[in-house]
Amino acid sequence: MDLDEDVNTPTTRLLTLLNVSALKSRKRTRNEDPPAHEKLNKRKTVRLAEDINLDSAPLTSYDKTDNGVEDAIETSDNVDSQDTAAPYEQHYGPNTDLVSDASRSSVDQRRWTSSREKVGQLSTVFSLRDEDTTPPRKKIAKKTAILERLRSSFEARQSKLPLGQRQLQDDLLSILSAHLDLYHPALSLDDHGSIREVIALHALDHITKKRRRVLKNNERLAHTKAASASPPEDVQDQGFTRPSVLILLPFRSSALAWLNALTTHTPSPAYQIENHSRFLSEYGLPPDAVDKLAVAEPGTYPRDHVETFKGNVDDNFRVGIKLTRKSVKLFADFYGCDLVIASPLGLRMSIEKEKSADFLSSIEILVIDQINALAMQNWEHVQYVLSNMNNLPKDSHDADFSRIKPWFLDGHSSYLRQSILLSPFEMPETRALFNNTLKNTAGKVRVEKTWPAIQVPESIDQTFTPFDCASPKDEPDKRFAYFTTQLLPRVLKSAVQSANTVIFIPSSFDFIRVHNYFRKQSSVSFVVLSEYSTNQEISRARQAFFSGQKAFLLISERFHFYRRYKIRGIRNLIFYGPPEHPQFFSEFLSFPFLDDGVEASDVVSRVIYSKYDKFRVERIVGTRGVKGLLEGCS
Repeated sequence: MDLDEDVNTPTTRLLTLLNVSALKSRKRTRNEDPPAHEKLNKRKTVRLAEDINLDSAPLTSYDKTDNGVEDAIETSDNVDSQDTAAPYEQHYGPNTDLVSDASRSSVDQRRWTSSREKVGQLSTVFSLRDEDTTPPRKKIAKKTAILERLRSSFEARQSKLPLGQRQLQDDLLSILSAHLDLYHPALSLDDHGSIREVIALHALDHITKKRRRVLKNNERLAHTKAASASPPEDVQDQGFTRPSVLILLPFRSSALAWLNALTTHTPSPAYQIENHSRFLSEYGLPPDAVDKLAVAEPGTYPRDHVETFKGNVDDNFRVGIKLTRKSVKLFADFYGCDLVIASPLGLRMSIEKEKSADFLSSIEILVIDQINALAMQNWEHVQYVLSNMNNLPKDSHDADFSRIKPWFLDGHSSYLRQSILLSPFEMPETRALFNNTLKNTAGKVRVEKTWPAIQVPESIDQTFTPFDCASPKDEPDKRFAYFTTQLLPRVLKSAVQSANTVIFIPSSFDFIRVHNYFRKQSSVSFVVLSEYSTNQEISRARQAFFSGQKAFLLISERFHFYRRYKIRGIRNLIFYGPPEHPQFFSEFLSFPFLDDGVEASDVVSRVIYSKYDKFRVERIVGTRGVKGLLEGCS
């Protein structure tokens, strides 16, 4: 075996980690007071097990709250019923059979058996390991899998919702409680809040069950130590680090909405929310700020734009949340919290600054919300975070290795992590993530949607033009070649089509390429609108195009996503590729009618597409119509 390969095996890395931990433990003789300003993910010094008083429980990261009072086990529901404990233990218990050599091999080789099933009102595709003999319907858990303490208050609030939303919540909760991966690429604005609340409930249920198991084992160990008896061996209940839930979001306003969903299940006065005022000040708008999107008359801005961009839209944030029986502590240290809410950019900057992603080593539930917005930011940041999850840590962080679950020690935690992906529509990047990256051996579920065709005025001259492309790697070059050698020359020869023409470009890389090409064409007058355009540049470009001083306007999808300006003066539309957001297609086809006297017959629309644009084309022409358009693609 190659030496470098041998060094990088999980076993070798784990042994190295144990040796380093042992050496460091000899140097720890007492607790030290933490400095006034700790680093974001600074490790805390803890006492060794032999230093603990016999009257106290063995030390873990769950032992004490900030005021030094032990976080006791709930007495009202001290023993988990079989219905609530079984799904959790079967999936996340130390002796789970979901990480066998056969199951991991099946997932690694992508041997999935897929079937379409109805879950309530949801049309879904189940993907299970081919040797998994459990039918999809048997995988679905009952709502009673949620702890009674959380379920009762949830059902009381749920009873006030419309029947359709109650049914949707129950359907999703049954999937989530079975610890299957969930990919929902058909999330509507009306359902987003209800779905966010039910996922928050699932996350809190997971954290509560994990905490109860740890505290019960603490109590067992304390009793055996006090009785000078041999400690029990079945106390593997933790990961390398405490955080077990990660929620990735695009904006601070999104984090505020998720915190509200979480605290809905932890109401006062039973629960105290620590540092809540600080969170509201940092994640909301300043007291004197006016949110023009929130206060505008309905219809002034598209509803999806308002819902996405109202509030604080800063995209660099991360916050740790610690949950105890009676409190929700915000801004907790990353290695002492249960749940992390962050943007991909914020996490990446933290990881690169600290040169460590160990706090992501034991994530058991991953939620990625508003994927369409994250894709408009930088999808590479999402990929970077995922690549740093569920890896063996570089440092021990004072972990008690006798309490760590075996599948964490074996480096198999990614095969048990439950991932929840939420988006209003599907993209190739997210389908590839779902198909290729997610390894949950319990299985995964994808929600399907039948898309209706977008309604546009009948007299508009619309043409969908395919170009041949045999490989997705060649697609950008093939698209550019078709545009520059066939479509654009025909447009330039027409006096009508070579003026008042908008070229809409979905990809930022394609936008730069087309922009550079136009700069070399001295005979073509044009202006550009990109996400980097200043307000002054935007004003000048819109005026020059509307007045006819410039014949062409190049506009990127990211510009329209962030700015959502109405563009006047359009008579001809060229979609360099179908828009990712289907509503953008109908919006641009409506813009010509902002000008007086424009008839539908005056408007020409051209869409270039390949077979790799299936998802985008489907959202425009409908699920039924896309089949005919793709038949001629090669």
